[in-house]
Amino acid sequence: MKKVAVEDNLSEIAGALKEHGYTIVSPKSKESVVATIVTGMDNNLMNIQNTTTKSPVIDVTGMTPKQVLSRIEALS
Repeated sequence: MKKVAVEDNLSEIAGALKEHGYTIVSPKSKESVVATIVTGMDNNLMNIQNTTTKSPVIDVTGMTPKQVLSRIEALS
């Protein structure tokens, strides 16, 4: 399975992942994914988080698409 959930505002990262054979879905989808890619903008100020996924959630703030790809491939 090479499916990754990526926030809509991360089109550059989504494009890089597509080029490497990943299928991109919305984080709101209920599909099973390798990882969910988000930015720090979604972090809760009190650090209270409700997750609906069992896959890793990766905060990619400040990361390049290449760094994100390496991080995802390390999960495999």
